[in-house]
Amino acid sequence: MSADLFAPLFLHDPWRRAVLDAVASLALPDWAIGAGFVRNAVWDRLHGYAAPTPLDDVDVLYFDPADVAPARDEALERRLAAALPGVPWSVRNQARMHRRNGDAPYKDTEDAMRHWLESATCVAVRLESGGRLGILAPFGLDDLLALRSGPTASGRAHPVDYCARMQRKDWPARWPRVRVAAL
Repeated sequence: MSADLFAPLFLHDPWRRAVLDAVASLALPDWAIGAGFVRNAVWDRLHGYAAPTPLDDVDVLYFDPADVAPARDEALERRLAAALPGVPWSVRNQARMHRRNGDAPYKDTEDAMRHWLESATCVAVRLESGGRLGILAPFGLDDLLALRSGPTASGRAHPVDYCARMQRKDWPARWPRVRVAAL
């Protein structure tokens, strides 16, 4: 699978397209849907799975320094739940997430993703003008497409968190061809 095959995977799958359309309807600044929404879809496809791997949540990211109140995220989650019930929505304004993570302020959504712990999860998609699929991938797509994941600079800076996450996720149990780099 190459990057040009992302569009059919997300735009022609009715459920994934509905999720993208629901988030697009909010008209959030610098929005994207990332993490497992993308990773699971790609790894499921590369493993030839017919049924999608269930998601713990659908990570909706956006960047709006004008309103960083957590209550806004909760209101957006309620709006999305009304539009698409049963989807495990998780909405986070990346303009405030640096505080939780102890980082310098992020510049935008893609910059926030640079601070995630592992490479294969640092990919997000969004609808752009004309219904095209946009991809945010601050570390590129190579690890995701090669069925491997390793620590980012943040993962290396927080080895206990990285190792605990990799143990908790245990991706090779679901996707046997996935290789996870140890620290």
